[in-house]
Amino acid sequence: MNNFRYILEKYNGQKSRYNCPNCNKPNQFTRYIDTQTNEHLNDAVGVCSRLVKCGYHYKPKQYFQDNNISFDKIPSIPFIRKPSPPKPATTYFNAEVMNKSVNSKAPNFFLDFLNILWFEEDVIKLAKKYNIGTSNKWNGATVFWQQDINGKIRSGKTMLYNPETGKRVKEPYNHIGWEHTKIDNFNLEQCYFGEHLLNEDKNKPIAICESEKTAIISSVYLPDFIWLACGSLNNLSKAKTKVLKGRNVVLFPDAGCYDTWNDKIPKLAKDVYFTTSILLRDKATDYEKEQGFDVTDYLIQFLS
Repeated sequence: MNNFRYILEKYNGQKSRYNCPNCNKPNQFTRYIDTQTNEHLNDAVGVCSRLVKCGYHYKPKQYFQDNNISFDKIPSIPFIRKPSPPKPATTYFNAEVMNKSVNSKAPNFFLDFLNILWFEEDVIKLAKKYNIGTSNKWNGATVFWQQDINGKIRSGKTMLYNPETGKRVKEPYNHIGWEHTKIDNFNLEQCYFGEHLLNEDKNKPIAICESEKTAIISSVYLPDFIWLACGSLNNLSKAKTKVLKGRNVVLFPDAGCYDTWNDKIPKLAKDVYFTTSILLRDKATDYEKEQGFDVTDYLIQFLS
């Protein structure tokens, strides 16, 4: 295992994420820290999480070159390896918490949007299938519960949607949160959203997309797949993919993200049979790539 001196700062709440010096979006920028001093290398050295819309990544090596700093001349503190602490056990939610959220009669703007697309009884079935809950964090907020292949509840991502357009509410701030943050000392280990559906048909191919919304809507229009969501562009990982052993999987990256996901395939589980959809790569316009269109945008446009 490599022990790099300069690493990206680990997430520790919004206080560990900063305004991007390129796009100026708040809470999107991760800075590099010096592991020997635990201090930021420089306020501009880091990476923006908006990989497609911004793409800013100023690496330590580039910073040293730009400032004529020789790495050999940087003071070094003797490094003493400390034994790694044992990995804490994953924390799970009580199923009653999720069920109460899923059965809530409070306003849910995401479900209101789905009711524009389909009959109410079909939306109710879909909400039960994908564990779509309701939160009081904001009026009309939605919870996308992560239930793993063994039926255990990992966490719930809380988001707010416009009930008429189905778009996320990002002003005056990005309305997103996590249910596990309400619990002290919660040890989160995420799984795929929709992972609990894998046991329904072990011969059915899998489709993986970024957003929970996309997985839910695509499951209606393209039912020949079991639709899962990884939650973000960076969340397609080897650790999550272990549950897909022996399965045929099609990746559906957002417009403009084909190479990012297709290039990850060799680093994922070796015993999973991956292909990457070329639909958006070949069909999306430059504007649609810039806006991060996904397969759902096309399905709603052409099939609704």
